[in-house]
Amino acid sequence: MRPRSPQPDLKERSCYFCTHAIDDIDYKDVRQIQRFTSAYGKIVPRRRSGTCLRHQRSISQAIKRARIMALVPFLVR
Repeated sequence: MRPRSPQPDLKERSCYFCTHAIDDIDYKDVRQIQRFTSAYGKIVPRRRSGTCLRHQRSISQAIKRARIMALVPFLVR
């Protein structure tokens, strides 16, 4: 087996909502919600979006509410 190379240093990510002092995430703000969905309409995970746990939970809740209200599609074809 080949020895593993050391892991590259991961840069420190800061939460978008914490840095901009945004407390509430509104499900009606479609433009902001679409930043945190993939090209297929899936919710982007924390490790890719860089948000903290508190805001990731509220983002996912807002996306789910927007889907039910038909503001954001469930599937993108």
